[in-house]
Amino acid sequence: MTIKNFFLSSFLSLKSSVSWILFVSRRFAKVDRKGSSAVTTMLASAGICFGVMTLICVISVMNGFQHSFIDVIMEVSSYHIRVEGENPEFESFCLSEKTVRSVTPFYEAQSLMLGKSGKEAAAMIKAVPPNVREEDSGFKKQLQMIAGHFDLSSPDSIVLGSELARKCGARVGHTINLYALSGGNDVDLFSGERLFTVTGIFHTGYADINASFAFIQLDDGKKYFGRDARLIYGIKLFDEKADGREISRIRQKFPGLECESWKSYNRSFFGALQVEKNMLMVMVFLIFVVVAINIFNGMRRMVYERREEISVLSAFGGRKASIQSIFVMQGFLTGLSGSIPGVILGLFLSVNMETVFMLLSKISYYASLFAMMLVSPENGDLLRENPMFMLYASIPPKIFLNEVLVIALFGILSSLLASFLASRGVLKMTVVEVMRDE
Repeated sequence: MTIKNFFLSSFLSLKSSVSWILFVSRRFAKVDRKGSSAVTTMLASAGICFGVMTLICVISVMNGFQHSFIDVIMEVSSYHIRVEGENPEFESFCLSEKTVRSVTPFYEAQSLMLGKSGKEAAAMIKAVPPNVREEDSGFKKQLQMIAGHFDLSSPDSIVLGSELARKCGARVGHTINLYALSGGNDVDLFSGERLFTVTGIFHTGYADINASFAFIQLDDGKKYFGRDARLIYGIKLFDEKADGREISRIRQKFPGLECESWKSYNRSFFGALQVEKNMLMVMVFLIFVVVAINIFNGMRRMVYERREEISVLSAFGGRKASIQSIFVMQGFLTGLSGSIPGVILGLFLSVNMETVFMLLSKISYYASLFAMMLVSPENGDLLRENPMFMLYASIPPKIFLNEVLVIALFGILSSLLASFLASRGVLKMTVVEVMRDE
């Protein structure tokens, strides 16, 4: 027998075996269409469907919530790669790299600000080129001006975060004093002469940046931060996952510069976000555990109810593994019939998440209003819609195909595993015992 004939015969044998298993499984399903087993199967499929749908919606909202923070941090604060040290050829080298989207030189220092009314607030001062918004589209997109302009063309100009301006009681045109400033020995720790004029107030999607960041021009950074201040290049890539390869090229070309990836620079923050997401997934995955237990109990009852048919199949030469495969196939079909609608519903709700939350807001409001009118009608005018629904509706969901596939496969595998464990008791009784009792 040639290898080709061997594989052909193996394929035909496997096809015949699978066809037989599917045929018997469908016959069992038709007989159980009106019994308790049918109800159990329907509930199991519904449970998997709602579990998959819920998990996809929750993960997409969580992704959108996290990436709204991550995008702001990357574009305004962190950058994909931070390179410390000065080299006149480095900036031109970065701009020649096809993987680099932008490169921004800057200084940074910590400060204690004093506003016009004597209010004080701690801040991170970043000295950037005056044309940074024109050169960096991501920076411009995430940093929205709510008052004045991002104007650092004049010396001693400063742009404040919205919450930082509120803490200092500052508005556009007011004077801010960088009373305490970190730096080297040539920088006075306390000084009342570092006066800056507020030219603009910005707002981002990340509260910590709004509450602690301020921008001045690069020349002012050189002037006030001292000789020990190190120039930092913030590099943004088209592909954030290419940071390792780009760092290797920089180190080979400029061994005297210090490079740090966004993954290590924001390790604690991103680690906390990942732990939060993992714990949320574990909690929602418990839905599948409950459904799997339901499938396990229902399949064990089905195996017991089908002991006569199992004995007949065994008497006609059916192997134990083949007979067990019939029930495993039913579990697979149950998981598949639940996962596919769950994926469709989950994707549909995720894409229309804003409409869903607005609808939930209306339902919650009118339900509360109805209850209020029954109990205390005079206070009905004081009731308002829950603003949290508006906040959730403003979060753009992010859907990742690999996560959707993992969730769908987990729904199918949980049903398969439960069916496999429940059907292990096939043919525990001998064929003779079953036929004699019946």
